[in-house]
Amino acid sequence: MTKAEELFCRYGIKSVTMDEIANQLGISKKTIYLSFADKDELVLEVFTAYMNESKQHCLHDRQEAENAVHEIFLAMDMTDAMLKALNASILFDLEKYYPDTYKKFKAYKYEFLYNVVSENLKRGIQEELFRADLNVDIITRMRLGTVMLSMNIEMFPPGKYKLVEVEQEIIMHYLYGIATAKGIKLIQKYNSQRQKSKP
Repeated sequence: MTKAEELFCRYGIKSVTMDEIANQLGISKKTIYLSFADKDELVLEVFTAYMNESKQHCLHDRQEAENAVHEIFLAMDMTDAMLKALNASILFDLEKYYPDTYKKFKAYKYEFLYNVVSENLKRGIQEELFRADLNVDIITRMRLGTVMLSMNIEMFPPGKYKLVEVEQEIIMHYLYGIATAKGIKLIQKYNSQRQKSKP
């Protein structure tokens, strides 16, 4: 699963065959089929593990965050690490060729991530870092709509745009749109710390 995830992230799902995964591991394809019925099952298991890991990260970030703005910056760090190793076509492949797995991914997005974003907004409003007049449901749905926007290869062709840069611009735009004056000071503080810590 680890090797399959690495190859899917690098080359997209469609272009990676079971033969290639077996060759990379130095084992026979039959050995893989002892654990997975077919590529569909392998893709499902890889993405289920990824979503579970992502959930743990989100919950950990919520616990560790000093405030709602900090929580989003912690999430940005996690997203950066993930996107650096990702082929932009991966979601397109998932939607087109693996509908069952894509359905699970959509449920993860619109159930678990909906709650994460919504709770973060409520926390930020309570802490007076986000505007009190926000419609939490609408802003949550808008944010979910932009979550994978950086991976839209028609809008942001991979040769022209870097996934990480596009995602950062989208998140910063979102943050400045919801922040109060107090929140903006924190955005600038965390962003400055983030820029300094970059190699």
